[in-house]
Amino acid sequence: MITCLVIDDEPLARTIVCEYLLNHPDITLVQECGNGFEGVKAIMQHQPDLIFLDIQMPKINGFEMLELVEHAPGVIFTTAFDEYAIKAFEANAIDYLLKPFTQERFDTAIQKWRQKQGQPAAEKTTTQLQEVTQKQPEEQLRIVVKVNSDIRIIPVQEIQYLEAYDDYVKIHTAAGCFLKKKTMGYYENTLDAAQFVRVHRSYMIALPQLTRIEPLEKDTHVALLKSGTRVPLSKSGYARLKSVLGI
Repeated sequence: MITCLVIDDEPLARTIVCEYLLNHPDITLVQECGNGFEGVKAIMQHQPDLIFLDIQMPKINGFEMLELVEHAPGVIFTTAFDEYAIKAFEANAIDYLLKPFTQERFDTAIQKWRQKQGQPAAEKTTTQLQEVTQKQPEEQLRIVVKVNSDIRIIPVQEIQYLEAYDDYVKIHTAAGCFLKKKTMGYYENTLDAAQFVRVHRSYMIALPQLTRIEPLEKDTHVALLKSGTRVPLSKSGYARLKSVLGI
């Protein structure tokens, strides 16, 4: 038996997917979810084979929701995304349903998913999609993290600095540090360049947190933050920081 979830904040959109699923009796709908918070909990509870996921939802969007899931199920996006994003879907061989979609288009998406089912590259492809797809505006304003079973939204104003940590990024705030399975390059491309500067291969600082730049050894410097943290600056990072500061 194949199990699935429908995650969409629009009741009508969920109803349409449920009706189209009647054409696929071997797929069992185990739960409908109206937002990403419910979606994360339902995925953890049911471990579905497939989810139908909207992208633009309140609270957290579809991409942010997927980032909180340790082992992502198969994903068919149901979206009103623009042409640029659709090209990203196509380039990464992940199917999507552009609203409004027909039964025929829905059936085609199911068939594509069936053909890809069990392929080891599927989860990696979803990660690549998240990296290259056009970012949603809210992702410049916040970072969504999962702490045990809780979901926490960190406004960018609370971030002191970011630190590379193996396959994760440590997000340092006054309330503590949080892990996010992303790359430093992702945040360099996502966060406001006027507020966050990559000062080292492993560090990015929030400019409002900077108090001064101090020399360390020959031709090396550190950034001193309001918290008292000393962040090393690479030569290129030092030059980049000075450029942003206009010095």
